[in-house]
Amino acid sequence: MSPDEITYLAVLLFSVLIGFLFKHASPQAKQWGGAAVGLLLTLGTSNIHILHSVITIFGTWLITKFSPRSCHFLALGWTFTYLFFFRIVTYFDLPAPTPFTNAVQLLLTLKLVSLANEVQEFSRAKKHDVASFSRPSSANMIPKIPSLVEVFLYSYCYIGLMTGPFYRFKTYHDWLHQIRPQDIPSWKPMLTRLKPAPVFGIMFLIVSHYFPLEYVKKDEFYECSFLYRIFYMVPIFFVFRMRFYVAWIFAECGCIAAAFGAYPVAAKSRSGGGPTVEYAPLERDTDGSKVKIDYDYETVKNIDCYGADFCVKVKDGMRCWNMSVQWWLAQYIYKNSPIKSFVFGSAWTMLISAYWHGIHPGYYLSFLTIPLCLASEVAMDVGLRRRLSDSGKLVFDWVHWFLKMRAYDYMCMGFVLLTFSDTVRYWRSIYFAIHVVAVFFLVVGRVLSMTAPRSPRNRKEGTEAIEKEK
Repeated sequence: MSPDEITYLAVLLFSVLIGFLFKHASPQAKQWGGAAVGLLLTLGTSNIHILHSVITIFGTWLITKFSPRSCHFLALGWTFTYLFFFRIVTYFDLPAPTPFTNAVQLLLTLKLVSLANEVQEFSRAKKHDVASFSRPSSANMIPKIPSLVEVFLYSYCYIGLMTGPFYRFKTYHDWLHQIRPQDIPSWKPMLTRLKPAPVFGIMFLIVSHYFPLEYVKKDEFYECSFLYRIFYMVPIFFVFRMRFYVAWIFAECGCIAAAFGAYPVAAKSRSGGGPTVEYAPLERDTDGSKVKIDYDYETVKNIDCYGADFCVKVKDGMRCWNMSVQWWLAQYIYKNSPIKSFVFGSAWTMLISAYWHGIHPGYYLSFLTIPLCLASEVAMDVGLRRRLSDSGKLVFDWVHWFLKMRAYDYMCMGFVLLTFSDTVRYWRSIYFAIHVVAVFFLVVGRVLSMTAPRSPRNRKEGTEAIEKEK
């Protein structure tokens, strides 16, 4: 493990341990204590670079202060513009930020854009409320526009500070004002969530030792056989997955320890977004006695390990990976795509996602391969799968799963190699296999769909795909 990885792991373990103290703390202690811990962690790992987050927070607050009814896109523009400056500060002879500063800035950008959206929704709902004398739904709406101090305290809360999960201001507010947190389970769901982490960690250490990424950058690697070169991307993606599985599981456990993101099962919460329906935070029976409530932590669930590995489609794999950020992208980017089409919306979302991750060409090469894979999936589903028998569909799905995993292996290489030359060199050495396969199946699927009987289901495929993506 690298020193940075050890530091991240130490921060995650600390977050789990300290979470039990904050679970039973008062709202003021949670608010100020949580921010104090986060601020100390940021200062300890970022030093002077903490100024980047301070500037971003203050700029977003100004936008929400002076333009509350139209602040969402303004905040999106401000935070993403500053993110670009943050990435090129060395061109202005400023010191390069630490990796931990970058992690804080990434999560902070998501939180502040979401906050601006919540402020905008509250302001518009308040105006509508006054005009129609009705009260808007409050399941996912903030109770008031936060002050500058409240925005700072939310931004530096230690929970999810460097590793996620992303959470909205409303989720944070609900945690501060939880009713009877002692009745919310932490130990049992945390231990259940932790069970696979040691196995993932051991596999990460073993496989990363025998299949180092640096070997791909050496000339002797390209003297190996084609089969070995194409095989090598499999353990590279495996190591990549194991690293994030461990990190996100521990990050979720930090939330669970503090009962952060805990909502009644009846709230039907979604990762990142929180409750989707109105719910009673504390129910009582007819005789006044308290009724037992079942809670879940779906709001802060950031990884579905089984789903990511064993789902059939590329699209479904994305939904199981970094789930809170996927919700953010779907809610604030995909739904606001300039052109309302499945392919363009996916490409637009992947472009923004690549930009959010960084300015390395490998991110863009990888993320912009995803829309091609998605289009190929839809074409083959319409053109072939729907015309197969049940046994034929089973075989189709197994082949689809295998190709899905190879597609992720392939795209992971761009994500970890980062540079244009290293990524293209590797992809060229295996003859751009996944691009060729995706284009082949896209063409085949389109040709087969033209020979398929036309039906309302076929004609509405594009619309259905878009709805499913949402």
